[in-house]
Amino acid sequence: MLKILVVDDNVDAAETTGMLLELMGHDIARAHDGAEAIATATSWRPALVLLDINLPVLSGLEVARRLRANEATRETYIVALSGYTSPEDQRASLAAGCDEHIGKPFDMNAIEMTLAKAERAAVSRLTPVSGT
Repeated sequence: MLKILVVDDNVDAAETTGMLLELMGHDIARAHDGAEAIATATSWRPALVLLDINLPVLSGLEVARRLRANEATRETYIVALSGYTSPEDQRASLAAGCDEHIGKPFDMNAIEMTLAKAERAAVSRLTPVSGT
């Protein structure tokens, strides 16, 4: 089970994605603008953020940059989940700090692979490194 923050200004899309993930057994929070996304991520500390790029208040790219700059969310797995899918859009999201960029409408297989990657990343953060 992962703590996942779904960020989308389209309330119906956020609700639907969140409900799907809840049915899969994950703990979900939702945010609908960039400022709310940062506040929720900082206080709730999700393992994964599914982040729309075109958001009010702060863009998803700015949200990703600020989450990477914040000690509380620096290691969070961030995935741009966006209708913007050009190579330039993908490069911009990765440059802003996203770990992946998935186009909308998303393929459930892509989400399942992302969940597996986020779980591995969360486990590796919690596993102490033994010295020699």
